[in-house]
Amino acid sequence: MKGFLTFWIIVLFCNFCTISVFADTLSTNSSEKSGFVQVPGGKIWYKIFGVEKKGIPLLCLHGGPGATHDYLLPLAEIADERPVIFYDQLGSGNSDKPTDQSLWTISRFVEELEIVRKELGLKKVHILGQSWGSMLATDYILTKNPTGIMSLIFSGPCLSVKKWVSDQRAYLNELPENIKKVIFEKEAAKDFSSTGYQNAMNEYYKLHICRMAKWPECVNNTFAKMGHQVYEYMCGPSEFDCSGTLKDYERVESLKKLKLPVFYTCGEFDEATPKTVAFYQENTPGSEFKVYKAASHMHHIEQEKEYLSDLRNFLRKIENQQNIR
Repeated sequence: MKGFLTFWIIVLFCNFCTISVFADTLSTNSSEKSGFVQVPGGKIWYKIFGVEKKGIPLLCLHGGPGATHDYLLPLAEIADERPVIFYDQLGSGNSDKPTDQSLWTISRFVEELEIVRKELGLKKVHILGQSWGSMLATDYILTKNPTGIMSLIFSGPCLSVKKWVSDQRAYLNELPENIKKVIFEKEAAKDFSSTGYQNAMNEYYKLHICRMAKWPECVNNTFAKMGHQVYEYMCGPSEFDCSGTLKDYERVESLKKLKLPVFYTCGEFDEATPKTVAFYQENTPGSEFKVYKAASHMHHIEQEKEYLSDLRNFLRKIENQQNIR
């Protein structure tokens, strides 16, 4: 969920309104379609892979808040059997970036999700939420009680900010003393943009955000198009605290209300720690859980082949169980 605002600096150093769909465009590849949807506050961009496929679509919700769809693009691989849909939430990526902070609420993002479903005709759909996307999907189910949701996939989820912050503090204490010292000093001084702090944080990110020696283009593109205002307003500037509007987000007690199939995933070294994600799974009746070895928050990229195979199998199993063809 977190890590996006401050990491963007590292990347630079290192390398209710009328509802309508408009400006739809077909790419040169007839199996892809992109366009814009009007939502409260502006226009959001979407793209569909596998337009011609007949399977139940997979709708992907990116993290942040304020990240973009780009780092989730490896999931388009399964568009050989079903439509796979991405969109940039308002305030980031290819979507409008209004400056009105009153727009950055969970309820508005939930409304945005509901509009996307309606306007793209997603009567039946699987929803995958990565990081903050799991928070968004959970509140969508809990507050809107929508029909047609076949399953939820929560990758690197955050469903308790208290646990999230506690886990990051524990990871911080495992860092080498010289790295910890810089982080503690700079955070105490609220000096989040200094080179020293960013270099120290880079060591943290290489352990818990993405453990690949060279980060793929799709990940770098996300950081290049981040919605910083959204992220800082809702999360705050520190990886090890949450001072924004999400600071009181706690949904574990409500997970028993998710009366549909749920598949939890995380990496062995994920910011969403295996212990915490297992706790979510234990509180979600009938749910499943898998940890990806030697991987972290971007385990869908770090262990891409295994993750996509598991995702395909889960979606097919749910559809077979419900006799959906």
